[in-house]
Amino acid sequence: MQVLKCLELKIDGTAMGEEQFTSLAESQHAVGLSLESDFDSGVETHVAWFEVAEDEQLQRAQLSAAALLAGAKSSQVALKLLGDDWETAWQKNWHAMPVGKHLCVRPSFCEPLSGEFIDIVLDPGMAFGTGQHPTTKLCLEAIERICEEKAPESVLDMGAGSGLLAIAAGKLGAKGIVAIDNDPISVEASRVNAEINGVELESLLDDTPPAQQFDLVVANILAGPLIEMAPKLSKCVGNHLILSGLLREQVESVSQAYIDAGMHVIRTDAMEEWASVELRS
Repeated sequence: MQVLKCLELKIDGTAMGEEQFTSLAESQHAVGLSLESDFDSGVETHVAWFEVAEDEQLQRAQLSAAALLAGAKSSQVALKLLGDDWETAWQKNWHAMPVGKHLCVRPSFCEPLSGEFIDIVLDPGMAFGTGQHPTTKLCLEAIERICEEKAPESVLDMGAGSGLLAIAAGKLGAKGIVAIDNDPISVEASRVNAEINGVELESLLDDTPPAQQFDLVVANILAGPLIEMAPKLSKCVGNHLILSGLLREQVESVSQAYIDAGMHVIRTDAMEEWASVELRS
């Protein structure tokens, strides 16, 4: 019987962001990836898995070189050959994760939490956004807070990744949901994940905000792209705007770009070194 094997690449979470790691993994043809979090220490580790090449030593050298070129130190990079149980062994690091008051994000192989939680099923995959990163949690909490006041009649998730934020809004009663990303993998992931969760949304491939307005607009991207798209994204906002993917020190510059575009800052929230900004039109 053929034994399936895989190379596991682990990089310290402080070495690079999740989006940068995703790009690295995709460039090396990863078959899967995840962000592991130690619930006791809070330490995060990027993980990716690769089919073993015919020349394993060359593949190891190429993966190590790619990690170093991306900014990681050699002490932050680990490679390990896994046997035929690799596809399930990594699942032990995942748990159902409560977020905000009522949300629970979990992979399909984890049991739902006991209690009255709104269950969101999201398996780790190639698309950015598993719910574990502080910026994602901040966005989910803000979406829940807004939906508690009144569920939006229309939602735009700009830079949707896995579609988690759009799906959460749908689970909380929002309608007219559009998820946009510039990565075809993310577009397909948003569509599939929405279907799994019973949420209706339109998943589109684009890198520019659309012309129409939405009650709620969410963009969990990075400070640079958020500043660049401020004039166009602001025009999409009919009521609420949630911005994240920001370091604490980037809040002022990003907020000012949207203030200049006619928006008003309502509140800012922070978790660890990350932050989110909520604005109104």
